[in-house]
Amino acid sequence: MALLLSPSTVNGCPRFHTSRASEIGSLNCIFPIPFPGKYQKKRRNNGFMLRCQSTSKNETKFEKNLLDNASNLLTNLLSGGRIGRMPVAEGAVSDLFGRPLFFSLYDWFLEHGAVYKLAFGPKSFIVVSDPIVARHILRENAFNYDKGVLADILEPIMGKGLIPADLQTWKKRRRAIVPGFHALFLEAMVKVFSKCSESMVMKLENMYQMENSPEGHLKVDLEAEFSSLALDIIGLGVFNYDFGSVTKESPIIKAVYGTLFEAEHRSTFYVPYWKFPFARWIVPRQRKFHSDLKVINDCLDELICNAKETRQETDVEKLQQRDYSTLKDASLLRFFVDMRGEDVDDQQLRDDLMTMLIAGHETTAAVLTWAVFLLAQHPSEMKKAQAEIDKVLGSTEITIESIKKLEYIRLIIAETLRLFPQPPLLIRRTLRLDTLPGGFKGDKDGYAIPAGTDIFISVYNLHRSPYFWEQPHEFEPERFLGPRKGEGIEGWAGFDPSRSPGALYSNEIVADFAFLPFGGGPRKCVGDQFALMESTVALAMLLRKFNVELRDPPDQVELVTGATIHTKAGLWCNLKFRSAAPFDVTSKP
Repeated sequence: MALLLSPSTVNGCPRFHTSRASEIGSLNCIFPIPFPGKYQKKRRNNGFMLRCQSTSKNETKFEKNLLDNASNLLTNLLSGGRIGRMPVAEGAVSDLFGRPLFFSLYDWFLEHGAVYKLAFGPKSFIVVSDPIVARHILRENAFNYDKGVLADILEPIMGKGLIPADLQTWKKRRRAIVPGFHALFLEAMVKVFSKCSESMVMKLENMYQMENSPEGHLKVDLEAEFSSLALDIIGLGVFNYDFGSVTKESPIIKAVYGTLFEAEHRSTFYVPYWKFPFARWIVPRQRKFHSDLKVINDCLDELICNAKETRQETDVEKLQQRDYSTLKDASLLRFFVDMRGEDVDDQQLRDDLMTMLIAGHETTAAVLTWAVFLLAQHPSEMKKAQAEIDKVLGSTEITIESIKKLEYIRLIIAETLRLFPQPPLLIRRTLRLDTLPGGFKGDKDGYAIPAGTDIFISVYNLHRSPYFWEQPHEFEPERFLGPRKGEGIEGWAGFDPSRSPGALYSNEIVADFAFLPFGGGPRKCVGDQFALMESTVALAMLLRKFNVELRDPPDQVELVTGATIHTKAGLWCNLKFRSAAPFDVTSKP
């Protein structure tokens, strides 16, 4: 069951109404609840308007009451009561239907506070919407937490990659992987970002010429184009494989997307039926998944074998000083294979590469999609961005130095990740007894939580908290420029860009964990700068050539949540050339 939202805008930011679909679900799958039938519900909460259609009000009301009563009974019997004086949001399960879980979590956050227990029948979770508490979990006591249910879901796909890895494997592999994202590698990757983005732009130009639209614009699904672009960049940058998905389709590309869909399916389906005996042979979808996985693994095995055959083992310091302009297969795989003292087996390398493929692809495609969605509703901000692009780039190629000068584009990327965080929830599980801070307006003595407690850190709530952000639902890229003191909020240091001097993008340090676009602490995403720079280059190159408008009203862009926040049917836009010579790629806009 999928829960879809379609945003209309208030001052450029989305209000959502809901509909049902069958392809991909939201995180409400954590609760084993059948859909109760059609019902009608209208509810206003903090700018959101939620609607579901109904054919029988009496029947629906009966079904909702029956389901909610059953859930509340199970909650009282099985959820274990309160943790200290922690507020409890007990299930009206029907609140979950018709919209993704993280929207309900926001409502309960405003009602119950920044730390509360969410109980639905036998399932209960601690929901955290406070930077002080998030900082404790992610940084100050990070090794008392693992990925919990997320690791259980992703392990069959990513193996012992960084996301699902146990603590010991994670420590070892992180020490090997982090040095790979060094300054010279990222500088070399800017050329990859530019080359792939240029291919996308040229494809759009050719599509425009072929369509010869009487309206003078090209209708195109930009989400699909961004997805292909992100796949090509990950292929070249991570394991030196040219998917070429912007311009073609192949069995390996189909297998990659099949695996991506399965990863999302497993993250949004409550019963892990794929673990049942013989499921991989009996269930058609699982047969296809294992077939897709074999295609990808065979490809990765060949790439790993080729890299090892040409291995040039050396110390990390020398690897970080390589001249990437003379390296024919510049990639993270090349770096990992050549690293002295890291004689990692092929299976671990495959797990690492698969993790980066899935995680890196989804985030970049999503941030570009929602950046365009927001800019299309803010023409003045789009013009400001294009003026900066014209001034900084003209018709020249993008370099690391020009990225540093594209300040407003980088602010747009950050603000997009604030409004549409990818993912909207971080999942953790306690390994040992711990005491969480009370957070802002919470219990000053904190909350003792036992081992095995599942925790949702609601990034969405943090990013839109009225306590830590002014006008939290508004699209205001410049909000990241100046400091904001945490006056009256004990334990929060406020927002201060000077805490991270030289950083190209705002991060959890600048915002003292009120902004978590890539997590925080030891298990923060290692590819954050890669993804942010990639997004900056792609957005700049698109806007250098085109003006972008939404094809349909914003309230018809249906939103789906799973591993990331994306659309149900694509982000269909009208593209119009800014240049008098639209088919000359090197011409100045």
